[in-house]
Amino acid sequence: MGIKASNTAEVYFEDVKVPVENLLGQPGDGFKVAMRILNNGRFGMSAALSGTMKYCIKRAVEHANQRDQFGNKISSYGLIQEKISKMALSLYATESMAYALSANMDRGVKDYQIEAAMCKIFASEAAWNVCDETIQVLGGMGYMKDSQVERVMRDLRIFRIFEGTNDILRMFVALTGIQTASEGLTKVLAASKSPLTNLPTLFNYAQEKYMKTPTITGVDPALSSSQQLLQNRTKEFSNQVEKLIAKHKRAITEQQFPLQRIANCAIDLYAMAAVMSRATRSATLGLAGHQHERLLAQTFCEEANRRIGVNLKSISDNSDKNLKEIADQVFKNGGNIPLHPLES
Repeated sequence: MGIKASNTAEVYFEDVKVPVENLLGQPGDGFKVAMRILNNGRFGMSAALSGTMKYCIKRAVEHANQRDQFGNKISSYGLIQEKISKMALSLYATESMAYALSANMDRGVKDYQIEAAMCKIFASEAAWNVCDETIQVLGGMGYMKDSQVERVMRDLRIFRIFEGTNDILRMFVALTGIQTASEGLTKVLAASKSPLTNLPTLFNYAQEKYMKTPTITGVDPALSSSQQLLQNRTKEFSNQVEKLIAKHKRAITEQQFPLQRIANCAIDLYAMAAVMSRATRSATLGLAGHQHERLLAQTFCEEANRRIGVNLKSISDNSDKNLKEIADQVFKNGGNIPLHPLES
């Protein structure tokens, strides 16, 4: 469909002998080596796709500033303005996440696999939406090959698939995070069976959980409302994760409907932190455009906050049971079930 310059082919290794001097790492560490390569590839996507989004936004803005419709430039119409604004938010968040991840890598942080996965998911989906909306702004012209944007769309489609599909990566993000949370919760659940003999464990948990609120410091005072949104949603997110662990225990790995929502929340929380960090740095240094960055960060956090709210609510209030039943019936039938409405 796209990336025509990529020489994609199947490779088979049958009875292949590898000289010992060509060994990467230690015997048995092949999976870890492969994962490190994938992590770097995922990080690179968020950086590369930022450039793609910049190109698309530039094309959309140029067209909107030149195209006359109903006596006005289409850049003056609210529907077009909304599209451009959301494109700019997506780009700013993608870049900010890439900067945050690369900063940790430069500091020598070794464990960044979750952040890399979140960057890849967010960037690949944001870039697709930005390109799609660019074509919409260009109208029929955008659908033509001469616009060059249709090629971008074909090339972009693979990014949600390779280096790990976004569906699998969402499960990875959710389950890796839940594994860390469940380690502490398991001790508490075990201690609660004999509360009188495990008072210290239970007290420490209660103190940490209910007497401490996640605190984020060093944020630009102009973004204090965004800071509060992130702190509140982080606490709600933590509570929801613990409820899921307590409810499903080891069977949590099979709960893909809620796990997907947990992953979406985690990605938005990370993105909120990244944009606030970048906007704060810009304001602190007095960079040109820092007021615009404040506006971008504040608006992104407000929209992410709403998405997180919907995802958290959907964990308990949803149609998952019906969706599963519909899918099971369609699979069993081998395709769509309803007859044509005019058939008897």
